[in-house]
Amino acid sequence: MEDFRFGVHTRDRLKAFAQDGYAVVVPLAATEQHGPHLPVRTDTLICERICAEAIRIVGNRAKLLLAPVIGIGCSEHHLEFGGTISFSAAVYLQMLLDIGRSLHESGFQRIIFLNGHGGNEWQMQQATADIALQYPVWTAAASYWNIARQALLRAGAEECGPVPGHAGVFETSMIMAIAPDEVKEEKRIAGHKTLTSPSQGMANVSIGRRGLLTGYDGVTDASIMAARESGEQYVRVISEAVAQWLIAMATHMDSKEESFNDE
Repeated sequence: MEDFRFGVHTRDRLKAFAQDGYAVVVPLAATEQHGPHLPVRTDTLICERICAEAIRIVGNRAKLLLAPVIGIGCSEHHLEFGGTISFSAAVYLQMLLDIGRSLHESGFQRIIFLNGHGGNEWQMQQATADIALQYPVWTAAASYWNIARQALLRAGAEECGPVPGHAGVFETSMIMAIAPDEVKEEKRIAGHKTLTSPSQGMANVSIGRRGLLTGYDGVTDASIMAARESGEQYVRVISEAVAQWLIAMATHMDSKEESFNDE
């Protein structure tokens, strides 16, 4: 299998990929505070790993390229805590539109956004619709926790805290699996008040208030129960679910394109 990383190829090879109907998967992440114990690149580490693992699982069952991860997102609600770099919502939306325009100009007709940060979701969905309206391309978009929600429920991920939460058990467990040296063990939080919401577990539903959008003191739940073994399991089940979703998206695009061309 040829290297699926967009960035390692030459312009001529990428033009050939575009002509051959490859879809470009664009990982969307963030650089923002994750409490006193996790690195600010937490969302980037998780999203990049899941995308890469998912495409490896897909293998030759779909034509996919992995774009460089977009490591700065829309994180305005984290700025007050420090350690955060953010685009405003309007700028982030325009950036995504420009990514779509650039890929279209490079000949690609299939663009898939895979999101790893909650603050990106609304702009991502809007950009996905706008790109498909502006250009003759297929677009798709989703956040990994929505794709894998049922698989994570079966894995018991919500038994110790909200999923995905923010800097709580779920994310801490995955960073312990992906980059254990970057977890400040002595600063893991115990006894932290959990942020609950009636919209928990519901896609495209939100409720919030300034100061509580990302949990009490910027953390949604205590991370003391996090474990590397749990994180490894979460990464595995998410990657498998995302792989199946990518195959479904690519298959749909191919089948509908053939039907469209036959008309």
